[in-house]
Amino acid sequence: MSTFNRYQSTTTEASRYKITNYPKFPKRPTDLYIISRELDRLDLISNQFYEDPRYWWIIAKANNLGKGTLDIPMGMQIRIPFPITDLTVKLREAEEDK
Repeated sequence: MSTFNRYQSTTTEASRYKITNYPKFPKRPTDLYIISRELDRLDLISNQFYEDPRYWWIIAKANNLGKGTLDIPMGMQIRIPFPITDLTVKLREAEEDK
């Protein structure tokens, strides 16, 4: 799986920072679903399914989670967008659509 630095900053001519727009992850037949357990966190789930905890934000975006915490409520159905091989393409397109 390729890595992509989502923390890369973008500046304009006036040295102002632009907001990074993240791609949407529409439901696909290949997505995986789990029911969260006690002590599940977005970074741990990401590491389990994507083999990289840095992709926690993909799961958060797909499930409208992660606003201030990586914790996942117990018993919640979680959609895991899969595969994410086209992630770098989606991120680049989102940046171009600013």
